[in-house]
Amino acid sequence: MIFPVWSKAISAQGTVKATAGSVNVPIVCAGAAVRPGDVIVADVDGVVVVPRTAADEVAQLGQQRVAKEAQSRERLQQGELGVDFYGLRAKLKELGVEYFDQDPG
Repeated sequence: MIFPVWSKAISAQGTVKATAGSVNVPIVCAGAAVRPGDVIVADVDGVVVVPRTAADEVAQLGQQRVAKEAQSRERLQQGELGVDFYGLRAKLKELGVEYFDQDPG
C-alpha cells in the first residue's frame, strides 16, 4: 500500500556511519509512544499505533467491522434505507425531524 507521508522538518545533515544506531528501542513519534513489536496501521486518513498486546484483538475487530460494512453495502444496494436498518426513524422523530421517503409534493 502506498500512502502519503508528511514531515515536520527537513534535515540536510547526513547519517552517522561511525555507530550502528539503535534498533528495537521505544520511541515517541508525533507524540505517540511506539514500542518494539507494536503494529503501525496507516491509510490516507491517518496512522495509529496498536500495542503488540492488543494487535490480535484489534485485527479481529477490524475483520468484524469490514464484514459488517460489506453487509450494510449489500443492504443499501438492494434498496434498503440506512435510516431503517440503523433504526434512525425514531431518533429523527424524537428530534422533530420530519422524514419523507418520497417527494411530498
